[in-house]
Amino acid sequence: MSIIKRLTGLFKGSRSRDRARRSYQMADNSRLLKDWPTTGGTADADIYASLRPMRNRSRHLAKNNDYAKRFFNLLKANVIGPTGIKLQAQSRNEKGELDKADNDYIESEWKNWSKKGICTVDGKLSLIDCQKLFIETVARDGEAIVQKISNWPGNRYRFALQMIEPDLLDHELNKPLQNGNLIRLGVEFNKWRRPVAYWFKKSNMPSTIYSESFDHYTQHERIPASDIIHEFIVERVGQSRGVPWMATAGRRLQLLGGYEEAEVVAARTASAKMGFFKSESGDEFVGDEDIADDPTATAIMNAEPGTFEELPAGLDFVEWDPQHPVSAYEAFVLSILRGIASGLNVSYVSLANDLRSVSYSSIRQGALDERDAWRMLQGWMIEHFKADIYENWLNMALTVGALNLPPRKIDKYRNVIWQPRGWQWVDPLKETKANENAVKNGFKSPQEVAGEQGRDYNEVLEQIAAAKDLAESHGLKLTVFSDGGQNGKENGTN
Repeated sequence: MSIIKRLTGLFKGSRSRDRARRSYQMADNSRLLKDWPTTGGTADADIYASLRPMRNRSRHLAKNNDYAKRFFNLLKANVIGPTGIKLQAQSRNEKGELDKADNDYIESEWKNWSKKGICTVDGKLSLIDCQKLFIETVARDGEAIVQKISNWPGNRYRFALQMIEPDLLDHELNKPLQNGNLIRLGVEFNKWRRPVAYWFKKSNMPSTIYSESFDHYTQHERIPASDIIHEFIVERVGQSRGVPWMATAGRRLQLLGGYEEAEVVAARTASAKMGFFKSESGDEFVGDEDIADDPTATAIMNAEPGTFEELPAGLDFVEWDPQHPVSAYEAFVLSILRGIASGLNVSYVSLANDLRSVSYSSIRQGALDERDAWRMLQGWMIEHFKADIYENWLNMALTVGALNLPPRKIDKYRNVIWQPRGWQWVDPLKETKANENAVKNGFKSPQEVAGEQGRDYNEVLEQIAAAKDLAESHGLKLTVFSDGGQNGKENGTN
């Protein structure tokens, strides 16, 4: 090879290395990253190939894995809470003031409709149950589906809900339609990618909803999108179906469960302190009486605590003493659980239920970060579930006359706010003092402070007034009500 060709080759190699240094290292395809995929498909293509196994594995973890069960319980407890996301009607009269009579009436009727036996077609769930089932289904299965049933004869509001198993929405149904619409993963879209209908697997029973086994059905029932709530966390543009939230953490959870099981079995075996008998020829010892007549039987001796036995002539005992669990077991499990907690967007302390090494400042910071995530999901639930249901309930109830209100004022009655659950403070004394100063200096309102605890400030004032009236009816004047509860000059009761 000539000198010119050698120099040219070196120059080209130098330029290639320079370009590689200037490019993104994540795109490098060196031997260290050969197992890292560099190709991919659309969101729907990836979901189509993986939805069924991911969903089934997520459900398996929910049924059999302690940490997965803990996560779903945390989700329901923190996003929904014991009383659910509550309605607060905010309709106003002609003067712009809150119309207390109408608001109380709407809240009372909504509360009545929300009871078990009224709000769902099967009569088995209350609205709080529906909320918990909805958020758990979204997390476990990747999506939740609810059918809104108008003109339902089962209650006087003529409106009810039906929870639908996501498996019924046929993700294997993908085809263009003659009207120009396109079915993707069982969802029919128009040209703007707006859902117009849902195609559910149809059973041999009168409705689509009541089957335990879905795979053998080939017929479908088309339900308009206006009658369906189909919600999931959208992670990519063009995504038609949801992905289980265990998608990243599930593999570690399953492997950790297998490792823990192996360590438990090994520790149980090690605690027995068993061993083997060894002889030079291997045929001197016959064994227990039960196997004495069987020349192929293995010599077995039961191991019991605190017992010593004499070995047969010619036999030595070889101890087998595995040391389990290993000393690194706890640190290893902790490390894996931290990764799992990150994938599920919860704190390790909450997921593992481990408070050994936390301080006030660390647990407070962790609780605040975690509560921000819960509040984000609460807002998502309100926008994608509660607000939709209330709008349909209000329209139907006014239409059929179930509400003693003029339908022409429906816009007035649409003015509502939703109060999700709040949380008690980590250090009540410090937090109360901080909130008191914030209210005095105009940085917070009393309504905001009450809302952070999941309480309605109007209800708080009503309860205080009722408590004051009750005390006065017994001839008592409580300190908290003296001077408006500001100065606290009086002590005790008078």
